[in-house]
Amino acid sequence: MPTSLRNEAAIVGIGQTAYTKNSGVSELALAVEAVSKAIDDAGLDPEQIDGYTSFTLDTNDEVDIARAVGTGEATFYSRIGYGGGAAIGVMHQAVMAVATGQAKYVVVYRALNGRSGQRYSAGISGDIVTADLIHWSWYMPWGLMTPASWVAMFTQRYMHETGCKAEDLAEVALTTRDHAVNNPDAFFYQRPLTLEDYMEARWIAEPLRLYDCCQETDGGVACIVTTPERARDLKHPAAVVRGVAQAFGADQEQMTSFYNRDIARLPEMELVARNMWATAGLGPEDIDAAVIYDAFTSIVLFQLEAFGFCGFGEGKDFVKDGALSAKGGRLPANTHGGQLSEAYLHGVNGIAEGVRLIRGTSTNQPEKNDHVLVTAGVGVPTAGMVLGKLD
Repeated sequence: MPTSLRNEAAIVGIGQTAYTKNSGVSELALAVEAVSKAIDDAGLDPEQIDGYTSFTLDTNDEVDIARAVGTGEATFYSRIGYGGGAAIGVMHQAVMAVATGQAKYVVVYRALNGRSGQRYSAGISGDIVTADLIHWSWYMPWGLMTPASWVAMFTQRYMHETGCKAEDLAEVALTTRDHAVNNPDAFFYQRPLTLEDYMEARWIAEPLRLYDCCQETDGGVACIVTTPERARDLKHPAAVVRGVAQAFGADQEQMTSFYNRDIARLPEMELVARNMWATAGLGPEDIDAAVIYDAFTSIVLFQLEAFGFCGFGEGKDFVKDGALSAKGGRLPANTHGGQLSEAYLHGVNGIAEGVRLIRGTSTNQPEKNDHVLVTAGVGVPTAGMVLGKLD
């Protein structure tokens, strides 16, 4: 039984649907399509799949997908909560399952009609049946009712403390859009963005403008996780999980930890980073590219600091002069266009891009691709992982 998750699992298949604003099909249909494509990409037969993991927010039951795809019996299944924080939490589950022999081939999936169906930008509306209502009730009278408004509060404080300006946030938006322009799967394919476009866009929740905020998307993504030993005999080069970690911080809330001592930092992500680097035996200096959860531009800066690429308040300087660009940047990031410009699939499309970067098949492939960081959501219990090549 492994005592560490270093190099104990690998991603061997990825699949995705088209990313649209109106899929015209059910979320189950999207999930089945993505899972089927991932199985085919791995070169497996459906009946070899014996594990499933997804978000608590996903509406698709594992048994329904298994029946539709024809995967048969399963020995492992699980769900992770906290929205985008689950994007790598589900990978953590899959890695532990194959590393401990609970399953041989685990499907990680997420499918949603996030634009034509339930829109997460609506925030707190309708019936709420969780204990989150208790702490949200302290913020609702002040108009803090949506993810954008919650992140705007943290961003306002961060900008006050660090001197970060709108032009610094724009660096993130413009770079991710540049990448999307080259990606035929991206919603903003061949639709460039200028600094003037960014600055003239309407406010969503000050200091966040329209292009500081991710899209709302219909679509599905899936990947297949197994052991490195099994991966050697499959169709494509495997992306080995060097290290993966989950965490939440002390006195954590769900996107509204406004009573923390310092709301300009991400204590939960800093804890993830420490544990992930320790497991992987690597550090920020070893990372060649990154897929950084970008529901909002500002949280990219927060994460660059939390993962140690720069010090607190230095994110604005780190991203200048094309630092995140695949065209010679020191840390090519969100080379698929990210959630800002490719699609918002709660970060699971970022896993697929991390695999493509390791395979060398990204539409914005950087020269060096030995190690890739992939992160999950911010302001919630969260996770991160490092991918590498199969030795």
